[in-house]
Amino acid sequence: MQETPTPTVDALTAQTMAADPGAGMLREAWDLLVLGGPVVAVLVVMSIVAMAITVLKLWQFWSVRATRLINVERAVKLKRLGKPLEALACVQGDKNPVAQTLAVALRGHIRGDLERDTIRAEAVRYGKRRVEAMRSYLRPLEVIASLAPLLGLFGTVLGMITAFQQMEAAGNQVNPSVLSGGIWEALLTTAVGLAVAIPTVAVFNWLERVAERTQIAMADAIQHVFTEDLSRLPANVYGDTGRGAGRIGAD
Repeated sequence: MQETPTPTVDALTAQTMAADPGAGMLREAWDLLVLGGPVVAVLVVMSIVAMAITVLKLWQFWSVRATRLINVERAVKLKRLGKPLEALACVQGDKNPVAQTLAVALRGHIRGDLERDTIRAEAVRYGKRRVEAMRSYLRPLEVIASLAPLLGLFGTVLGMITAFQQMEAAGNQVNPSVLSGGIWEALLTTAVGLAVAIPTVAVFNWLERVAERTQIAMADAIQHVFTEDLSRLPANVYGDTGRGAGRIGAD
């Protein structure tokens, strides 16, 4: 009577991976985590934190329509036309930080009992708070983007040290496969560090750029409330002919 061969651990693992690809991917990820050691574990935690911050900031920017300035442009045009109430109606219900800051300045302007410096100071203060809210949690992203490749390099150095210690312990009976395997494991941490840092740098720079453009748009919108449109001169400045205005524009 023939005995049925007992499947090995590797055979069982291969069968499990073939039956469930998701489990196979988790198994491979776990193997990489074990090979990389504590450095890769730290990098994985950093990647999870970076992903959570990214999702949070994207949701925040989307909820306030951070890049949508249509109502702001309409309000500025109405203010230029001498219609501050209509301009306020355009922006007071908008969640965009620039629109809300412009609404603060327009309310102060419409009241008429406040000095320009007081209105401008309050609008600037309000705008700074909104921009600071947009920049919240960006510093952790910057730290992760800076530290991830350095941690990966640190893990590689530690792995190379271990590999050469094994080579020294082997003496004259050095097995090239052992050395190459140690170097491969050492380079794994650098690859993981770069994989964490590259998308984090891209996301951080995009979010920071949106916040910077928002701040510039705020300053421009506030200034529009207290200045006049100088792109053209009134028709009565040079009399009925208006030829002087044309000469100045030509010069």
